[in-house]
Amino acid sequence: MIEVLVCDFGGVLTTPLEASFRFWSERSGVALEDLGTALERAAEPLGGHPLHLLERGEITEAAFFEAISRELGGVDMSDFSETYFEHLDVNEPLLERLRAWRANGLRMIICTNNVREWEPRWRAMVPVDELFEDVVDSAFVGARKPEPRIFEIVLERVGGVAPEACVLLDDFEVNCEGARALGMHAVRFESTEQAVAGVERLLDAG
Repeated sequence: MIEVLVCDFGGVLTTPLEASFRFWSERSGVALEDLGTALERAAEPLGGHPLHLLERGEITEAAFFEAISRELGGVDMSDFSETYFEHLDVNEPLLERLRAWRANGLRMIICTNNVREWEPRWRAMVPVDELFEDVVDSAFVGARKPEPRIFEIVLERVGGVAPEACVLLDDFEVNCEGARALGMHAVRFESTEQAVAGVERLLDAG
């Protein structure tokens, strides 16, 4: 029986992240392909993929943007965060379903790959304290999805609940695979209707 829903933030509790990246790309004139190349090039001097380092809290947001700007020839990255959140909306239909599930006794926890400096922004978007009993934020726990350690932390936080009694709802299949490797269920989020149906099937099966 499913006892705990482990919910991602970006792209699940919000609209797809791609829209925010596309808008920044259009505003800055930097092609998304060039941004991706800059991320790859910055890995060597930083000693690891810059996004992974940022999401584990191993480098600051400022250091991350400085490294990317350097690889892009000095492009101003100062408005990236503002633009990103400006074009990120809350997935209200999913929040309504979460409220119903919680009212029926389903426990919920957020597990997010995120940025330490962004915590006040994203927490202000969703009713964290109303719906979720805990938050496992990669930037504060030093591990990111799909690494096994972050899912181990989730299981520690939910206090003895078996992995097979937990289901991850996430928009990246690699993260779902990471959860399944530890014995959890996982539903890849593609649309609200599809994701809700997938979770409901698991709840009904219990």
